[in-house]
Amino acid sequence: MECVRRAGWVFAPERYDTAAATALRRDYYAEVAGRYWGRPATGAEVDSGLAGDGVELLAPPTGQFLVGRAGGPDGPPAACGGVLLLDGAEGLDGSDGLDGQRADGQQAELTRVFIRPAYRGTGGAALLMAALEEAAAGLGVRRLVLNTRLDLVEARRLYARAGYREIPPYGDAPYAEVWFGKELEAPRVPEPAPLPAASP
Repeated sequence: MECVRRAGWVFAPERYDTAAATALRRDYYAEVAGRYWGRPATGAEVDSGLAGDGVELLAPPTGQFLVGRAGGPDGPPAACGGVLLLDGAEGLDGSDGLDGQRADGQQAELTRVFIRPAYRGTGGAALLMAALEEAAAGLGVRRLVLNTRLDLVEARRLYARAGYREIPPYGDAPYAEVWFGKELEAPRVPEPAPLPAASP
């Protein structure tokens, strides 16, 4: 996937361990953990939560991690998200996903979807979802699934607005309380050009 430029944002694949990606992942974990605990997460708790979290799978050939920058390619890192292929990814069971279909190489999970608070309400979250779907389609994915918690109401609203609908539970994520899925549109195949008329 190349850079995706939309409405002043640039979304591009980036290694999960760059300074920008790591800072975004830390902010993501601090927010979701802090909301769960009802208090700010400490730095040590963030370190512990990120240790062994499987983020290395968000790189080819098992996935991809995107970083979104507001204002252009040199803008501040403001959003992130990952696409994790569910077929053959270590640590995932390939369990039933969208409409009970088993992972077949065309199903992936969206994970670590996050936009920094200062950039919420700008339209960046919808652009991030579109960029993640484009990245997934580029990996041959036709179905996307994700899970979240009931208390993350903003995330649930975002997914519903992006066309995701609730599906039966899949996998064994310890904090998952609601699951969503979406079929991606099949890639458009250009119509062949008409053959020139035969000369008499």
